[in-house]
Amino acid sequence: MTEKYILVLCTCPEDVVASRIGTTLVEEHLASCVNRLSRMVSTYWWKGKLHTDTEALLMIKTSERLLPRLSKRIEELHPAELPEVITLPITGGSERYLEWLGQNLAP
Repeated sequence: MTEKYILVLCTCPEDVVASRIGTTLVEEHLASCVNRLSRMVSTYWWKGKLHTDTEALLMIKTSERLLPRLSKRIEELHPAELPEVITLPITGGSERYLEWLGQNLAP
């Protein structure tokens, strides 16, 4: 695996927003695949207050080299003041799947 692939996690306030962001990232080849999990409950601190909200989670498969462009695009599309963008390394997997992942990303 010559290219370093990552899994990006991004929460969204509702499924419609998550769908729009996920579709845009794939259409623009910033991600090969985006999985959307609906109806997740998040509890977090924001501006000194404890919040509990229902959110959708995006699991975005991409390349480390595209992270700056992908992060910027999420910030443009996301309604939150501070969208969550967290990365996890993909350290292995099916060679055929990883080849497919790389073939569907922007150069």
